[in-house]
Order: sequence, then structure tokens, then C-alpha cells
Amino acid sequence: MTGHDFRDDTTWRVPPHDVLKDLKDGAKGLRLTFAESVFWDDVDPEIEKAVRECGKVFEDLGSSVESIEFIEAAEAWKLNPRGMVVAPEAYTLNKKWLEEYYDRLDPIVAARMIQGKSISAPEYLSNFLEWKRLRYKVDDTLKDIDALLVPTTMIPSLPTTEVDADMDVYQKCNVSYLRNTAIGNILNLCGLSLPCGFTKEGLPIGLMIYGKSFREHVILRAGYAFEQATQWHKKTPDLDWAKTVR
Repeated sequence: MTGHDFRDDTTWRVPPHDVLKDLKDGAKGLRLTFAESVFWDDVDPEIEKAVRECGKVFEDLGSSVESIEFIEAAEAWKLNPRGMVVAPEAYTLNKKWLEEYYDRLDPIVAARMIQGKSISAPEYLSNFLEWKRLRYKVDDTLKDIDALLVPTTMIPSLPTTEVDADMDVYQKCNVSYLRNTAIGNILNLCGLSLPCGFTKEGLPIGLMIYGKSFREHVILRAGYAFEQATQWHKKTPDLDWAKTVR
């Protein structure tokens, strides 16, 4: 296309492969890095502490753990205003239901999809091409890295009664919960979220291991090694305080 120097999408022709073949090979030799970027902006201190401590677990398992300035994450987040690509796709695929049965759909989901109606074709295509450009840039940035370590969410889990208090509260929480995962979608990364701790209220904290496109076998291998070395996936928090919440 004029103005864009895109290579062929050879990644979509990746041959089938067994993603579980290397599952139990351990984390020794893996090149992991904390992605220092928007992933950590405004992250709750308890979440940051828990996720950072995961680096020591991987080092003990024989992985090399470093940090990089992953600027592509910030670029990706800027390229997602109003769900510029996802919203129009959702609207297009569900147009009949949104136009004819809007009041019968889940009000939150419907409200998010209907936003796609106002996004023009030039806006959609321009943003989609920028996503594509950025994905190629990520391929180069991560050429010597096996996986990224980031918080799954920037804020702790909250009781649904608090999140669903009203639409404004829900939308604010929704953006906070989706930010780090949406970035992975935009950059075409594969991701695995693992429990890595609890907040002082006993609510779960997640470590996100991001791998390059079609490298699921790498993140599954790293995640399995982490689980074998920790007990977070077996622990149950004390949530007695929740019994008094109305």
C-alpha cells in the first residue's frame, strides 16, 4: 500500500506445532525481561511488589531476568482510543442485534459495541495499519527475548458490588482492568496470566507472561516452571471480611 512498507504476513502461515512439547523443560536458559513502560503506570504498589518478586523466582530457576524500555506498549495504548479497531468490528459483526434488539442485550456489552457505529472506515483502516506497523517493530525489539513479565492488571480485584455500583464506576474499572491485556492484543502477543500473590484484602494478584506471536510453547513452559516453584495457585485467601459486605 502507498505510504506503508509492510512485509508479507508470513506469521499467519506458521505450521501447526505441539505447544505442550516443551512444557516440563523448566525455565533454565529462558531470556525474560520486565517490560518497563505503560504496563507499570499507576500500578497499585501491592501489585508491583508481587510481580517484581516473580523475577527472583525465575532467576532461581535459571532464567536470565532483565529490564527493557518497551516503548511499543505506550504506542499501542495511544492507538486504542474508543476501541478504534475492536469496536467497529464488534458492531459490524453484531449490527443486526444492535440495531433491532439493543434493549434486549446486556446494557454494558451493548453500549461498548454500539460505539463502533460512529467510527469511520478511514479511521478504522488508519488505526489498523498502525497496529500492523507496530507489530513488526515489536518483532525486532523482542528478537533476543523469550518473554515479557508485566502485571496482569494495574489495579487489584474489587468486589462486583463495588464495580457494578453504576456505569461510571464500571467504565473506569473496565479501562483499568483491560489496559495491560489490551496492549497485548494490539501487539499480537500471546499471554498467560498466573496467580502470584494476594492483596492485604486477600484478593488475587496476577503475573502476565507475554510471548511473541505463535510462541505459546515458550510462555506455557515458563508458566509451568513458575507454578512448580510456587504455591500461589494452591492457596486460598481469607475472605471472611466479604461476608459483612452488603
